[in-house]
Amino acid sequence: MKKQRFTISVYSENNVGLLNRISGIFLKRHINVESLNVSKSEIENVSKFTIVVNTTEDWTRKIVAQIEKQIEVIKAFYHTDDETIFQESALFKIASHLLFDERQIQNIIKESNSQIVTVSRDFFVLAKTGRRHEIDEMHDQLEPFGIMQFVRSGRIAVTKSEMPITTILEDFYQDK
Repeated sequence: MKKQRFTISVYSENNVGLLNRISGIFLKRHINVESLNVSKSEIENVSKFTIVVNTTEDWTRKIVAQIEKQIEVIKAFYHTDDETIFQESALFKIASHLLFDERQIQNIIKESNSQIVTVSRDFFVLAKTGRRHEIDEMHDQLEPFGIMQFVRSGRIAVTKSEMPITTILEDFYQDK
């Protein structure tokens, strides 16, 4: 089987230590987590982990089954990139004088559809939302001018198809 990128969505109760146990599942199998995001979900009191891995579908299926064995986990799913709509966000901190002295910086901002978040005497901050390759491209364009700080988020994703999580949760809470 060939490796490909999968987005794993994990719906869980919000308990201390779950992230550590989930990361241990990947560690045992020597699978690198490319991206991780944890947030509240569309369901009250339920957290959603969005985990991106590059591995085979067989390994992904096994990982999801292992994650679902955790007591706090309600349900886990995996999807290919084609089955999801996804984005990442990044912030770039750059010296302020470049905004005015380097015309190319202004072109990069305009062409990348990024936004200036704040401007101060010493620096300005750009925000860019998009696919990983778009953020990487912007980073490569800004790097020669000097990036003071850079940070990117993990992937956030929704599926193109309907997620049956609401029905699963209704059944889950009825069984309690």
